[in-house]
Amino acid sequence: MKHFIKGWKNKEWIYQIVFFIILFIVYSFDKHDPEIEFYKIAFFIHYVFVSLFISYVLVPFFFYKKKYLKLAVSLILVFMFVYFIEEFVLEKIFFPGRRGQHISSIFYTLIDIMPIIIIMISFKLGWDANKKQKEVEQLHMSVQESELRFLKSQINPHFLFNNLNNLYSYAIENSPKTPSIILELSSVLRYMLYDCKEDLVSLEKEIKHLENFVKLNELQIEERGNVNFEIPGITKNYQIAPLILVVFIENAFKHSNASQSDNIVIDIKIDIEENDKLTFICENNFLPNANNQNIAKGIGLKNVRKRLNLLYPEKHYLVIEEENNRYKVLLSLYLNT
Repeated sequence: MKHFIKGWKNKEWIYQIVFFIILFIVYSFDKHDPEIEFYKIAFFIHYVFVSLFISYVLVPFFFYKKKYLKLAVSLILVFMFVYFIEEFVLEKIFFPGRRGQHISSIFYTLIDIMPIIIIMISFKLGWDANKKQKEVEQLHMSVQESELRFLKSQINPHFLFNNLNNLYSYAIENSPKTPSIILELSSVLRYMLYDCKEDLVSLEKEIKHLENFVKLNELQIEERGNVNFEIPGITKNYQIAPLILVVFIENAFKHSNASQSDNIVIDIKIDIEENDKLTFICENNFLPNANNQNIAKGIGLKNVRKRLNLLYPEKHYLVIEEENNRYKVLLSLYLNT
């Protein structure tokens, strides 16, 4: 009974009534006799109550709980009741003459009335199926949001761990660049902790964060190489998922630093093309050694691939190439505005 009461507290009852009205018009329409007679209303109301009982009592308690034997027995009893009311009550009241005196077989009676009852029940089944589909979609979205938050939370400590190690080295050496590193690190962490809590952030802010990040890592290279960073002028209010591009840049610095002590070359380019497509290219040179394999397969790249699949399904293109001691990342994203 609670399923019945709950169903009638929301919009379901409105659509149910409209559906029954339309169905009644179709059921009672007769081009030879356009008037709606009272007996048609009485018979139809009888079918309505039967269908409501099946839809809101038998279906929730037996069908959805997979108690099929109890459902079958209950349906048999219900349709026997329908047959009894049809033949021994309604027929006697509205057709006391010849039709009321003749008792039809249960088979022919049910064949006549079951289609209209089945149509009524199908409304409830369709409504429940649509509701269940929406719940599944909401659950899927919740799972995606939870996974994205988890992936993002993994990026922050991963970044912090790497840079605190570098800061510790400069502090041990009493390097005059230590204050600059602390300042850049503070700017980067402020963005990661406070400005990128949403799924999408301003592209302009994200690029500013990348600039600060590059400056922070350039201090580690010093005179051992060159870092080229080309960025476009932003003419639209583009939105982008935060902390995606920075993973590739971080990987480029780690890749180069771990394998060579000089002649480091890192090229980073961001461009906005037609159809609001962002193209990101990040290249770095390296000398082959065992460390590079672990760097290339680190947690950062795994996470960013998952985030791209979740946030930009069918809207991104990622290629990572390693050839002639050059490591290249090409990423295309269709941005939101």
